Amino acid sequence: MIQILSMDLYATRDIKIYNDCIKTYLLVTRNLEITMKLKALMLGVAAAATATTAQAADLPVAPEPVDYVRVCDAYGSRFYYIPGTETCLRVGGRLRTQFVVNNVLEDGPWGSRDSDGYSWLTRGYAYLDARNATEFGTLRAYVGLRMQVQNGENGFKLDAGYIQWGGLTAGYLGSNFNIYTGQAFIGVVTRDWSDVTTNQLAYTAAFGNGFSATVALEDRSDREVGAYGGTRAPDFVAALSMSQGWGSAQLSGALHQVYPDAAFNRTNASGDEDSLGWAIGAGVNVNLPFASSGSNIYFQGFYADGALSYIGNGITDISVVNNAGTTLGSVADYGGNGDKSTGYSLSAGVYIQATPTIGLAVDGSYAHVDQEDFIGATDADIDRWAIDGSVQWEPVSGFVLGADVGYSNTSADITGQNVDDLDELLFGVRMQRTF
Repeated sequence: MIQILSMDLYATRDIKIYNDCIKTYLLVTRNLEITMKLKALMLGVAAAATATTAQAADLPVAPEPVDYVRVCDAYGSRFYYIPGTETCLRVGGRLRTQFVVNNVLEDGPWGSRDSDGYSWLTRGYAYLDARNATEFGTLRAYVGLRMQVQNGENGFKLDAGYIQWGGLTAGYLGSNFNIYTGQAFIGVVTRDWSDVTTNQLAYTAAFGNGFSATVALEDRSDREVGAYGGTRAPDFVAALSMSQGWGSAQLSGALHQVYPDAAFNRTNASGDEDSLGWAIGAGVNVNLPFASSGSNIYFQGFYADGALSYIGNGITDISVVNNAGTTLGSVADYGGNGDKSTGYSLSAGVYIQATPTIGLAVDGSYAHVDQEDFIGATDADIDRWAIDGSVQWEPVSGFVLGADVGYSNTSADITGQNVDDLDELLFGVRMQRTF
């Protein structure tokens, strides 16, 4: 009885162990199955990723954008770097077309069948302005070209071209003697002041607070009034300038070689073969902010002794004709006896920005020349005054339309001669686009 009971106890224990083994087996099997499924899933994901990568590698890849043109803001707006360099360049231009009715008064071209009653001009400009920063200051090269057609005649010229390096300037540009060259939109009649573009070598020193001084050698060829011999010495020009918030001012001076031609020297028994002419000028430009932004008024005056170009080219282009139609002579830096002629000019102008798009301007000048030995031993007093006014409309920035009217009067007082005044009245219209 005891044995039977013992065997039953052993059997019960074995069955329990057996059941535990079965449970363990099932659990391990289940975990193994899950592990296999996870492994298969991971392999599938890896395969898919590999396939996707292969497909993506086959697709074309867009190149990164390259900044071929960079803006250069060191010298103001509209400059950009020339690709591959550190040179800043500004490109611009202007196109204008205008129609001017020439002098309509009695002595004008409308009274002569062979003279043009109107002048029709179309002119284009192209500008290139290149600049670099150097340890000695800005290195600049500027080129301005002018192309035009006027009354069927074609023309092409250098409007300006120069190199600047620090304070040094060399090339073809406005004379350093010039101060203000007018407010009128067209300027159909010539007013008298210095307005010459010439070859030059100049140095400008800036002292701060808007003050600067310039000394220059300038081509004498552009300042000759009368019959000159060959070039020998350039003009020496100096200027002291000031520019501040209220406006600007300038004081100018020039020395000029008076060098008559050989034909004059053959007939000149008493005068010198050459002499030293000179000129001085001063001007001031005052802003008028109480009127409107951009409005201003200027005054200037010039005096010359043997250097009449410095007072203006209106009176210096005059040929005097008496009532009989005989040409008595022309204004010149020297007289028949070799003595130097003298003269002066006074001028003023105002510009008013009447509205944001409409501008009004008027200029006026008076000039006087004491012409030495005009006829034999007789001197001549020649006077000229001129006034020019305009209105301009700028409906779009850089696009301007305007009208202009001008009048001038020239008179000559010569002992023993009857000379009528020369009156001029001209009208003009212009359309202009600057870009």
